[in-house]
Amino acid sequence: MSIKRITRHLFLHHWRAKQVFRQDVLDRIEQAIKQGEATHSGQVRFVVEGALDGGPLFRNQHARERALDVFAHLRIWDTAHNNGVLIYLLLADRDVEIIADRGIDAKVGAEGWERICRAMEAEFRSGQFERGVIDGIAAVSRELARHFPPGGPHPNELPDTPVVI
Repeated sequence: MSIKRITRHLFLHHWRAKQVFRQDVLDRIEQAIKQGEATHSGQVRFVVEGALDGGPLFRNQHARERALDVFAHLRIWDTAHNNGVLIYLLLADRDVEIIADRGIDAKVGAEGWERICRAMEAEFRSGQFERGVIDGIAAVSRELARHFPPGGPHPNELPDTPVVI
């Protein structure tokens, strides 16, 4: 466990996520999710967590482990075609993780998701958080559209509203 990481998480706090992802930005992200889901039968969720605190921080939980917890908590796995996808951003570490349900994960694979994550992180390094997230949603939606095209009416099984923790 790095003192530098602990300090970053303790001093970044959750206000940073609300500062970067203001309501107008969250509204545009929600619209990007809605537009993307019109092109496929999958489900996409975006979650940003400003910083870890308490147990997760002092257990040195990394973004991937935390994303798995959030994926389960939000029941993203609970879709009819096993094609739910979580895009998770741990802002304090500027680390993006994509957790995908087994139906889509088997088709895209770790390398495909990793490529999208790294592209998003490159945008974040240049301070382009909104563009990075929207581009990431578009990339995930392209994968979902390729493997799970819309086949008639499909219900919106998960909320499109971004989550700020």
